[in-house]
Amino acid sequence: MTSLLDIKNLRRAFYGLEVLRGVDLTVRPGGITGLIGPNGAGKTTLFNVVSGLVPPDAGSIRFDGREIARLAPDAVSRAGLVRTFQVARGFPKLSVFQHLMLYGRDQPGETLWQAIVGTRAARDREAALTERAWETARFLRLDHLIDNPATALSGGQKKLLEIGRALMAAPKLVLLDEPTAGVNPTLQNEIGERLLELPKRGITVLLIEHDMGFIAQLCDPVIVMAEGQVLTEGSFDAVRADHRVREAYLGRRAA
Repeated sequence: MTSLLDIKNLRRAFYGLEVLRGVDLTVRPGGITGLIGPNGAGKTTLFNVVSGLVPPDAGSIRFDGREIARLAPDAVSRAGLVRTFQVARGFPKLSVFQHLMLYGRDQPGETLWQAIVGTRAARDREAALTERAWETARFLRLDHLIDNPATALSGGQKKLLEIGRALMAAPKLVLLDEPTAGVNPTLQNEIGERLLELPKRGITVLLIEHDMGFIAQLCDPVIVMAEGQVLTEGSFDAVRADHRVREAYLGRRAA
């Protein structure tokens, strides 16, 4: 199967310390791929480089057949690759609806002429984005909170809103960085159920998560990183049984 994301020999160092040491990985379209590894393995740095927040020192990032290494984050997002963050971000005074609308693609008010004149095309696009925002809120079961400010949401609801903002950008691939960190079990299950629906909507997912039960439930395949490189890849059961993975997490004595 053709890969949607193909990374080869990706390298990045900070102040002489090499954090990504020649990462090679592929993500196939139409599924949920897990990315795991001990703290310091380079997982979030990998997301930062792939999404354009941090330029690579070397290597190739091909997304949907196009080289995107060193593109600006907005260009990467327009290409269809969107990411979320470990800590849900947002604007405290904006409502759930306003957050979703803000991240919609092709905003009619982004050009001065359309903002002033209000063309028919601009009004039609605004209506389409409004409907998409409502549909996204319903999908994430946030529609009953649509007018609430972000500050009124629980931690898990903020995580759902973070996912919703990503979905508003009409992505082909979403990079999710610890989507259930600090979330209670009930909302964790809710987030898992919503994520399982994304491939059915044509959205591929690559997610970082430290909860191995969550990874086992959602992800196939699972990619393991350690010390800035890909250690192994396979089903959850296969990587869990790999002695190299146990060594990476627990040290040599675990073997």
